[in-house]
Amino acid sequence: MKRLLSLIALTCSMLCAVAQVSVTEKIDPIEIFVGQQTQLTVTATMKEGQEAVFPVFKSTQQITPGLEVLSSNELGVRSTENGFVERTVVYTLTSFEDTLYYLPPFVVNVDGKPYEGKSLALKVLTLEVDTLHPENFFGAKGVQDNPFQWSEWSGPFWLSVLMLVLMAVGYYLYLRLRDNKPIIKSIRIVKRLLPHQKAMKEIEALRVERHQLSEDNQENQKEYYTRLTDTLRKYIEERYGFSAMEMTSSEIIDRLMKSPDSKSLDELRQLFQTADLVKFAKFSTLINENDANLMNAIEFINETKIENLPTEETVKPQLTEAEQRSNQTRTVLKWTVIGIAVACVVLLVVVIYKIYQLFV
Repeated sequence: MKRLLSLIALTCSMLCAVAQVSVTEKIDPIEIFVGQQTQLTVTATMKEGQEAVFPVFKSTQQITPGLEVLSSNELGVRSTENGFVERTVVYTLTSFEDTLYYLPPFVVNVDGKPYEGKSLALKVLTLEVDTLHPENFFGAKGVQDNPFQWSEWSGPFWLSVLMLVLMAVGYYLYLRLRDNKPIIKSIRIVKRLLPHQKAMKEIEALRVERHQLSEDNQENQKEYYTRLTDTLRKYIEERYGFSAMEMTSSEIIDRLMKSPDSKSLDELRQLFQTADLVKFAKFSTLINENDANLMNAIEFINETKIENLPTEETVKPQLTEAEQRSNQTRTVLKWTVIGIAVACVVLLVVVIYKIYQLFV
């Protein structure tokens, strides 16, 4: 009796386990035109923890002749009540023959035991063609462009905006560069007289003016010796390189005594002494004495002159700090405008290339 009861309980438990697993199938839509697609949904309901193995098809593999499987996608596991779960797999089907297809039941293995769903049907339709009126046929349509997408055009748009901003900045800097005219000072080459030539020219002018004077008073003598000694001082300053214009007569003689031309200084010393007496002590000289002093000055110059010096001098312009800053600012503006122009050209090429790719 006990064995009979155990057998009955085991049989009932097996029947309950079988009843707990179910496989359902659904196809949507159930009618398609040739080449269209439909989706077959297979759902297995089982207790949590059980393993289910769904049918696997390769791409374009046929379930039944003429009906192909394009892809399969598992939607995952969804919990239901009483500890059951559902696993769902969606198969995408298509066909290129107009007929009524019978879909055999799908077999799902749950813990190694096969469970079948129900069989389904799929109707594949074709368009009716009016062969009696061929004039109503129209040729194939061309490939239509995709609708406008901002993600594709945003790159060229913002690059164009950047290019326009750079162009505006570059034009503003160009106007500043144009209004800020360059400061140009050319290098000049001037001919200059040698120290002895300038001194002889001034002495000759002094000699001519003296002969034109009708009177030989104290004022004329003072002016005469002032101009004569100033001419000698300038000559000595340029010839020997020390500031003779700021030195006294005795300081000049002492300085010249150290030079190689010290032998010709007796007449020059006498000339400076006479000049100092005339200018500061109101000493009056004779006409022949004035002429003698003039000849002594000429003789000193002839004995100490140097003739093989260059007669041309290059005069380079000297810019002020403000002018130098102006030139530096102009240089910076110039290179900035050039850089912006190059950047605008590069951006223009990039924008044209990106737009070309969108239309190809």
